[in-house]
Amino acid sequence: MITLSVGEFKANFSEMLKRVLAGEEIGISYGKNKEVVARLVPKSTSKKERRKIGILEGKGTIKFEDDFSITEEEF
Repeated sequence: MITLSVGEFKANFSEMLKRVLAGEEIGISYGKNKEVVARLVPKSTSKKERRKIGILEGKGTIKFEDDFSITEEEF
């Protein structure tokens, strides 16, 4: 990953997009400490994994006390 300041990134925006399309990550730094505040990553590397449903099945129980009540409005 290469890191650029905001000014350098603005000046070379088109070139940076081409590099991202080629699979490279770009870090954008800001401020006096040049801290990386953002990353530009290729779309293909930011895929979200599918959530597994039911991973806690059988690992816990729910118990309602006898004095528990809830109105339909609260529900």
